[in-house]
Amino acid sequence: MKQKFGNAFTCRPTTKMAKRVSCGLDFISPADITNALQIATESKYDFAALPIAHPRHKRDFSGSSQPRRLTAFTRADLILNSSDWSTLIVGKISPHIDLDHEDKLLRQESEKVLDQELSFAGHLGLPAVFVPLRKNNTNFARVLHNKVLSSPLNQARYHVWLHLPMISPKVEASQFERDGVEGEVDDTWHWWNNFRCTANFEKKLSLALELTADLPDAEDIERWLGEPIKCLVIPTHLFMTNKKGFPVLPKAHQVAIRQFLRQKTQILITGAQRHQHYKHYQQYMEHMWQVGYESDPVMQFAQGYEDFLQFPLQPLMDNLESQTYEVFEKDPVKYTEYQRAMYLAILDKVPLEEKDTKVITLMVVGAGRGPLVRAALTAAEKADRRIRVYAVEKNPNAIVTLQCLADEEWGDRVTIVSCDMRDWDAPEKADILVSELLGSFGDNELSPECLDGAQKFLKDDGISIPSSYTSFLGPIQSSKLYNEVRSCRERDKPYFTSFEMSYVVHFRNRTELADPQALFTFTHPNRETPIDNSRYEVRKFPIKCDSMLHGFAGYFETVLYKDVMLSINPATHSPGMFSWFPVLFPIQNPISLKKGDDLEIHFWRCVNRTHVWYEWCVTKPLASAIHNPLGRSHNIGL
Repeated sequence: MKQKFGNAFTCRPTTKMAKRVSCGLDFISPADITNALQIATESKYDFAALPIAHPRHKRDFSGSSQPRRLTAFTRADLILNSSDWSTLIVGKISPHIDLDHEDKLLRQESEKVLDQELSFAGHLGLPAVFVPLRKNNTNFARVLHNKVLSSPLNQARYHVWLHLPMISPKVEASQFERDGVEGEVDDTWHWWNNFRCTANFEKKLSLALELTADLPDAEDIERWLGEPIKCLVIPTHLFMTNKKGFPVLPKAHQVAIRQFLRQKTQILITGAQRHQHYKHYQQYMEHMWQVGYESDPVMQFAQGYEDFLQFPLQPLMDNLESQTYEVFEKDPVKYTEYQRAMYLAILDKVPLEEKDTKVITLMVVGAGRGPLVRAALTAAEKADRRIRVYAVEKNPNAIVTLQCLADEEWGDRVTIVSCDMRDWDAPEKADILVSELLGSFGDNELSPECLDGAQKFLKDDGISIPSSYTSFLGPIQSSKLYNEVRSCRERDKPYFTSFEMSYVVHFRNRTELADPQALFTFTHPNRETPIDNSRYEVRKFPIKCDSMLHGFAGYFETVLYKDVMLSINPATHSPGMFSWFPVLFPIQNPISLKKGDDLEIHFWRCVNRTHVWYEWCVTKPLASAIHNPLGRSHNIGL
C-alpha cells in the first residue's frame, strides 16, 4: 500500500500548504513571450498563461488535397529555458476547437489541432494545459481522455485545466432578452459532470472555473467546492476601484473567492489592465489569502493534511508513538473542556461542607502521557476538593512517562497502573471515570467496548466522562477523494477493497449534499443486560441540488458532563479544536443525484468476539451493493 497510509496523525504528507496564494497572469495574444513572462514575474505573479499556438498562425480547414507549405504553428522552445517552461508557463489550447461540431471536417481538424498542441505541451514539459470546455463535449471527453491515457510517461506530466464559466453565457444573456424562455436551464456544472463521467473521473482532468459578474446561488457555489478546481479565473472587469484608486472586488465575489482559497485553489487574472498596474491585482489576492489564513488556527494546523487519506487509529491493537501523543496534547480546546467537566463533576461529588473530610477516587483509563491526569489535578485544585487519582495505561512506553511524572511532579496523589483497563482488578471503585477513547466517528476506536469493560470498577452512582457520544453521517460529493480512494488499490487485493474502508480525512475539496444526521448513540455507564453494541439505522437525506454522490462523511458529538460537550459535527463544531478530523465512508460507484431526491442509506455496526466493523449501502434513488460485508476489507480488532 502507498506510503502515505498510516495511523492518523503519525504520517505527515510531503506537500505542505503554501502560506501565500499562487496567482497567475493570463496573456491573450503576446507579441513577445519573454517580455510577457518578465511582466508577470516583476508583478509578483507565480506563472503566466500563454497560447501554445502562435496567434498569427492560420490553419487550413478546407480539406483540400493540395500540398500545404509547412510553417511552424508556434514559437521555438529555445525562447525560454526548460525550467521556465516547466514551472512558470501554463499553455492554452486554441479556443476555436470543437470536437463535437456537427461538421465532420471541423471535428477532424479540431482533433488534429488538439493532438498537435497537447503533444507540444508535453514536449515543453508544461505543468498544466488550459482547454475550453463546451456544453456538448462527449466526443471531446473521449478524445482528451484517450490522449491522457496514451501519452508516454515523459509526455503525460501536464494536468488539463478545463476552462468554463460559473454561469453560462446563455443564462447571462437571457436576463436581457425579451424572448428568453422562462425557466430555461443551462447549468455549466452539468457540462462538467457529463464530461468527467464520460472520461471516467480521470484525475488529470480538472477545472479552471471563471467567475462571472452575476454569481449563482450559494448552494450552486458550494457544489463547485466538491469539484477538482485547480484554478479560479478572475476577469479584471469584475474589479471596482476604491477611494485610493486600487482594485477591489464586490463583497459577494470576495465571499466566494475566500471559499476557493481555503481549498488551495490557484488564481488566474485575465483581461485588460484596468488599473495602474497588473501587480495591484496580485497584491489584492495576496491580501485576501493572508486575512483568511491568519484568522483560522485549524487551517494553519491542518496544512498538508487536506484531503489526505489516513487509517483511523486502532489503540487497542497498537501502541501509540510519542509523536502521536504530542500532536493530541497540543489541542487548545479538548483538555480545557475535559478539565471543566471534571471540575463540575468533582463539585457534584463533594459538597462544600465535606470538602475537608471527603476524598473521592478519580480514574483515568487510557492515560497516555498524562494530559487528563494533569487536568484532573488542576480541576481539583480549582474546586478546592481532595481527590485520589489512578492512571491506567496499557502502553509500556507511555508508562515510563507517567512514572517519571509521578516521581517528579504528582507524588502520591497519583497511582500509576500498567494494565489493559479491561483486565485490571481495581482495589477500589471510582467516583469518576475519565477516558479519551473517542475516534473520528465516536465509537470507531472501540470506546463502547473499552468502557463497558472498565465500568465494573465504577460506583453505582459514579460519573463517566464522557457520559455519551453520538455519531453523525452526511452525504458528500468529492471527485478528489473518490480518485484518492480509487488510486489506493493494492495489487494483491480485490478492486473493491479500498472502497470498503473508512479513512480519517481533513476535508477540503468536498461538498455536503445534505445536512449530517445523528446515527448511533452510546451512553456510559451502560446498564443494559446483556450489553449489545451492535447497531443498525436507516437515514434519508433530502438532496439540495443536482450532484454526484461519492461517499459519506462521518462526525461525532460527545457530552462530557452536563452541558460540557465536544463536537466535530459542522453544525456544532467546537471552535479551535483539531484533535479529530472527520471520517470518510466511500462508495464504489458514484451515484447521480437530482435536486429533491431522497437519498437513503443503511448503516450497520457489527460486532463479534474478536472484531468490530461497519457495513453500508445506498438503497435510494439507486441501489448499491453492501460495502464491507463480514468486515472482509476492514475491521477493528478487539
